[in-house]
Amino acid sequence: MTGNRFGRCLPALTMTIALLPTELRADEASILPAESRVPGGIAIIDLGESSTEPGKVMYGNHRAPVLRDGQRWVAVVGIPLATAAGPTTARLLSERAPRERELPFTVKDKRYEEQHLKVQNQRHVDPNAEDLKRIDREKVRIDRALSTYSTDLAPTWRLPAPVPGTRSSSFGLRRFFNGQSRNPHSGMDIAAGTGTPIVNPAPGRVVEAGDFFFNGNTVFVDHGLGMVTMYCHLSRIDVKPGDMVDAGTRLGLVGATGRVTGPHLHWGVAINRAMVDPALFLAPAAAAVKPPASQTPAARPATPSDAAKKIPPQQSQAG
Repeated sequence: MTGNRFGRCLPALTMTIALLPTELRADEASILPAESRVPGGIAIIDLGESSTEPGKVMYGNHRAPVLRDGQRWVAVVGIPLATAAGPTTARLLSERAPRERELPFTVKDKRYEEQHLKVQNQRHVDPNAEDLKRIDREKVRIDRALSTYSTDLAPTWRLPAPVPGTRSSSFGLRRFFNGQSRNPHSGMDIAAGTGTPIVNPAPGRVVEAGDFFFNGNTVFVDHGLGMVTMYCHLSRIDVKPGDMVDAGTRLGLVGATGRVTGPHLHWGVAINRAMVDPALFLAPAAAAVKPPASQTPAARPATPSDAAKKIPPQQSQAG
């Protein structure tokens, strides 16, 4: 199973950062995600030299990771899919400066392809009044989970794929369900059979888990500094909120819960609450997760990253 367009898995060293969040060693600087200044991508911004952390970096209303690279500091800024091409600005807030410092950068245009899907349950396209109430309640939980910023955890920036399998739908696809336009796809789908173990790719803390209208059974893992991963459509959840999970911990099993057309894992990565392309984080070992040459549209799984038309973006899921 495959989508119409796929991000590349860029090679990089695979290492785990076990230091405090602001103590990235110079020899570990190359472990940052691949930079791609497009909607749904990553901007790595140089903050200059300093013996101490320069301050907090905000993009919109959310805090972005700040790391030391030798004698210099960098910010890793997630760019939301809805961002328009052109100039934009992050902000550096420092107790040592009387005013915030602007961090301008330019977002390049990227045209994502379309995907047309047929789902059997029309309520997953046009939710009824009770569904909308449930979705609104779940939005609060989802936003809280994806907005997590913790300083006691240090992210691992290069990740293995959480399940073996074929990537079955590309990040950023513009989606149409039963002929109706919905939000772009904000994660990576990996086709795998029901019951396939889902392996946590990096150390973290489970911040949310449960059954969601669009996502089905879902787990959210906080990896520190505003990096949160999500795992959707599980047939079974094996962890609970508050659990500390090592790399290799089983989070649950692949399933087909929520809005889907078949079993698969929807894997999402958020940086400063922005859903970004997981392919930018894939380690070399994940290169085996490759899309096949073609696939008929009916075979592609529907995922939770697309809200119903009646629902504003980010209400139905993690995107």
